[in-house]
Amino acid sequence: MNGESKLVGHQADSGAFKPLANVRVLDFSKILAGPLCTQYLADLGADVIKVEPPAGDDTREWPPHENGVGTIFVAVNRNKRALVVDLKRPEGLALCRRLASKSDVVVESFGPGVADRLGIGWEVMRAVNPRLVYASISGYGTKGPMEGEKGYDLIAQAFTGMLSLTGEPGGPPARSPFSPIDQATGYHAVIGILAGLIQRDQTGVGVKIEASLFDSAVGFLGYFLQSYWQRGVEPVRPGSGHESLCPYQAFDTADRPIILGIANDGFWRSFCDLVRRPELASDPRFATGAKRVTNRETVVALVADLLRERTRSQWLADLGERNIPASPVHSLGELSAHPHTEASGMVLHDGDFQTVATPLRAAGERLELHRRPPRLGQHSREIANELGMSADEIERLFAEGVISEPSPDTVQHHHGGE
Repeated sequence: MNGESKLVGHQADSGAFKPLANVRVLDFSKILAGPLCTQYLADLGADVIKVEPPAGDDTREWPPHENGVGTIFVAVNRNKRALVVDLKRPEGLALCRRLASKSDVVVESFGPGVADRLGIGWEVMRAVNPRLVYASISGYGTKGPMEGEKGYDLIAQAFTGMLSLTGEPGGPPARSPFSPIDQATGYHAVIGILAGLIQRDQTGVGVKIEASLFDSAVGFLGYFLQSYWQRGVEPVRPGSGHESLCPYQAFDTADRPIILGIANDGFWRSFCDLVRRPELASDPRFATGAKRVTNRETVVALVADLLRERTRSQWLADLGERNIPASPVHSLGELSAHPHTEASGMVLHDGDFQTVATPLRAAGERLELHRRPPRLGQHSREIANELGMSADEIERLFAEGVISEPSPDTVQHHHGGE
């Protein structure tokens, strides 16, 4: 989209769904929310240049590791190019501003005020390139008394009341371990960036997009907050259950647990017929969803006793025959080995490397894996060359530590991208 740029990046394969093939993204983000955002943009065809300090993104070192690199890093940095720049050096700052002048999008997730102090904040970058869509990812946004606080997924879960909802009834809070707030913030940033690019193409002027962990967490709590405002009553921790439905939760069977999802009265009558207890369907205490919710403890105890009589596989077969919603409580190993997982294409493969796909299809196909997660500084020389720097200038920047690239032994032992 930026007609003045001479950066090469990658070209869209014929027939592949790469609507962002002419978009260049300068990615200063790290950890999870920002890198996930830019990975989605890369999967959609954008040329994403991941800019890292000499020490690299923190998650490169976080355990557990895959071929010496943290698995969190591996999960959210495919299809990108990697550039190492020391932004505290004037030459490094100048190089990044030069890149910004030839880019369409900048993404940053520094702590409050850090991007401005480094000289790559919104006001500076918009002066360099008025067409930039500049996405800033933070903990609490830029309005309000918490604006100066840093953002962490678990802290956001606690601060916004999310932890008051998770865990077993009467038990302690339970963290949602897959960092849902970080991930959702990445999704929201993608939405803002795509909308910003459309507006930019209409007006010729860029825009600053803001996404925060606080905003994402509050957004998740929409119907819980609506209920609280209506009733003025704090919800209790439901475990695997649902405040409005019953029985709708995990139950033990004779061997392994299942989820039973009685989402309406028709399913309840079918279940009662299955377990040969038709009187439960007509019992006025249980005949409607609202009544079952009111008598939740009694319903759950009855159903729990019934489900312990057969094994998981027996129940799933019988429930499935009657189209009653149910599922095994799978482990990650069971999910990975399930035929649907393979058939869905949600796991991308490249030799011995595998990663979870972007959860979209376009024209019936998954978005492509065309680069494995890059080694630290893997494309520094390539990008410097694309900027039109002379060979002497590039060598000087390497010699002075302004930019860097992998050592030969790292190249041999790491499975990074092309």
